[in-house]
Amino acid sequence: MGDVVNLRQFRKRRARQEKTDKAAEKRRKYGRAKSEIKTDLHERERGEKRLDDKRLDDDR
Repeated sequence: MGDVVNLRQFRKRRARQEKTDKAAEKRRKYGRAKSEIKTDLHERERGEKRLDDKRLDDDR
């Protein structure tokens, strides 16, 4: 005879596992280190400043 399994507990355990798997997938897909985010922000600001410095003002 097989082991007795509580289906409610089994469903909850399966749901928790699916949730952690989905979270791990999202971390892998979207997660970035704080230093990477800061570096990208700094580079973007630097690029915008370069463009603004090269802009010609026309007061026509």
